[in-house]
This record gives sequence, structure tokens and C-alpha cells, in this order.
Amino acid sequence: MASIAAPPAASYKAIMTALFTHPSSLSHVTPEGHPERPDRIRAIDGILATPPFERLLRCEAPLGRDEDILRAHAAAHLQRIRSAAPHQGIEYLDPDTAMSPGTLEAALRAVGAATAAVDLVFRGEADNAFCAMRPPGHHAEGARPMGFCFFNQAAIAALYARARYGAARVAVVDFDVHHGNGTQNIFWSDPDLFYGSTHQMPLYSGTGSSTETGVGNIFNAPLRAGDGGEQFREALASVTHALDGFTPDLVIISAGFDAHHRDPLGSLRLTEADFAWATLQLMQLAETHAHGRVVSVLEGGYDLQGLASSVGAHVRALMGGDDF
Repeated sequence: MASIAAPPAASYKAIMTALFTHPSSLSHVTPEGHPERPDRIRAIDGILATPPFERLLRCEAPLGRDEDILRAHAAAHLQRIRSAAPHQGIEYLDPDTAMSPGTLEAALRAVGAATAAVDLVFRGEADNAFCAMRPPGHHAEGARPMGFCFFNQAAIAALYARARYGAARVAVVDFDVHHGNGTQNIFWSDPDLFYGSTHQMPLYSGTGSSTETGVGNIFNAPLRAGDGGEQFREALASVTHALDGFTPDLVIISAGFDAHHRDPLGSLRLTEADFAWATLQLMQLAETHAHGRVVSVLEGGYDLQGLASSVGAHVRALMGGDDF
């Protein structure tokens, strides 16, 4: 893997950002050539080990609880994933979604990271948090794993915030290049949950039209292949405008970085500065409505250099960096 340069040091405001990680993220082994691979976490770990990130509050992801998963997923879904976990080799749940012996723990700890991050921000122990965990989650529907995803940690975190802390309205904003069909599916009929997405269309998962609106709580702003920062910023601004009227008590970011111009699975042309800008916009909205509470969970991003530098820009923004 090519070496990844650390971002320049920034002048930070007094914001406490928590980082959730766990070695199990490396134990979810996918078939050779699969883009969702352990090296993604190694690349992120490398950039977040550099000096600009020394003051992150570093936390170990706990195991997610069944009761939290079951707010978003059917019991049969959880049982299917537990039953499919292999003792050796690879077990395919669909052509894209494969389990190894380490996958179940990794997926459960990705859930646990998201709910523990909610705990920190609601207790005031951190202003915001980033969960650098895999596998991703936003394609997992209420009753179906798909698209590299097993449990939908963004949706689980939203429902956990409502159950544990009485959050009246929770929003997920997703800037992955692929539409988060799973989060949309889980939120579809609940007016107190908001899902807003920018994504390339047409592209996997085949959903994400602007006409898909749920009960007025779904806001899709699709982009076309070749679109860059200008179009992305216009699209995200339309999402945040809708979100501003929703007045969320918590903002969750499905932070996918595969809209980066280097990424092999998409055809958008975003840069690190675009991801930082989007992060700052969502932080500002959270400051207005949600006492600054933001929880970010890793989704896609498959070019290692683009992923690492984009995560670096995202986390620096969460920490209060404004030099973008």
C-alpha cells in the first residue's frame, strides 16, 4: 500500500471527539479481491495515528446488544446472521455479502460502537464521535443483509437514542456514493426519523429517487456520474434545508467516502475538502438543534489513499478544524 501523508496540523476549537475502534474490524475477512477488506481499517488507523489526532478520545467498541439490533431488524434477520456465521471458510449471504469466522463479532461491535457513541454524546462526555468500524451497515434492510452490510448501525443508533434518551426526532444523513436503501427501508413509515441522502444514480442499490419520500421524512438528492464538488454541495444543501425544518435531537452521519474521485466503485469526483465541508455543515445544524450531538459511522470508501485522506478531513472537521 502506498504511504499516506498526514494532513497538516489545524487550529482546533475546544471540541471533544470520540473515536471508536476495535481489532475485530480486521477479523472480518472477505474473499480475495473484495473491495470491502481489512486494509480499509488499516489505512484509517494509519492516518488517525498521526499527530493532528492525538487528542481524540479513543474508545474500544463494545459488543452490540440483541435488544438494540431488534429495534431495527426482524428477529429472523438476527437469527439468520448468527446461524450463518461459519467456523471456517467463507459463507455467502448473497453474491456481495460474505461472512468469515470473525465477521459476527465485527458486525456486533460495529453496532456496539454506534450505540456507545450515542451514550457519550447524550451524557455530555463527548461532543461528537466517529466509529471507524467495519462491516458497513446502510444497505442492511429490516429483514435482509445485502451490499456488504449485516446490521444497520446508523438506524440502530437512531432507534437506540429514542429508546434510551427520549430523543423525539433523529436524523441520518448519508453521503456515501451508494444510496442507503436499508436505512430508508427501516425509516420509511416513521415521521420522527429523517433520512437524507446524496448519492450517485443510477448505481447500486437501484433506489434513491427524489420521488421516494416515505411519509415526508425521506429526502433523496441524487447526483449523476461525473458530478463533482459543486453539484454535491448543492445537493447536500437541499438535504440540510429539509433537515433544518425537521429540528433533530441527534444527527447521525452515514459517512461513506466512495464518492471520492479516486474510488473504483463510483463515478463522482469529490475531494477531501468536500467531505470536510459537508461535515461542518452538519455540525452547524446539530449545534442549532441538537446541542451539537453528532455520531458518524463509517460506510463505504474503497480506494485506500482516498479513504484515509477523506476520513482524516472528516475527523479533523469533527474536532473543530476549520482550515478547509
